Amino acid sequence: MLLQRIFASVLLLACVGLALMAWPYQAAFSYEPVGPRAFPLLMLGLMGLALLYMVFRPAPIKHSEDEPPLDRQTLTKIAICVVLLLVFAGTFEPLGFIVASIITGVPMARLYGGRWLPSVVIISLMAVGLYLLFDRLMDVPLPLGLLSVLEN
Repeated sequence: MLLQRIFASVLLLACVGLALMAWPYQAAFSYEPVGPRAFPLLMLGLMGLALLYMVFRPAPIKHSEDEPPLDRQTLTKIAICVVLLLVFAGTFEPLGFIVASIITGVPMARLYGGRWLPSVVIISLMAVGLYLLFDRLMDVPLPLGLLSVLEN
């Protein structure tokens, strides 16, 4: 219980530090009505509220038998997920959103028990669908990367 409270306190201090760094930020141009600092401050505020609850809650979190143990296999899956997210971040610009999503999404689906064919089909459809949703409907430009030859 004490370890949970210490961990929450350290994360809360990190949130405060990041909020102090984000507060004075002003972009040279405005691309949305609230400005570029609103989203990080909102996320840090929500995270800070949750961490405050973790620090001052009356009883520790009880673990049930349904939860998987934090054993070597679970830690390996977590490490692979972190590596896949880093691969996504590194390939997002050069390869484009769709290709980077497929490259990281299929191994992620396989990691959690997905079969090859459904994983490839569903991840590919989701990547294309999310690209169209963000780029065409919401006017959030996403890089096409290798697929930029398909752009009109």
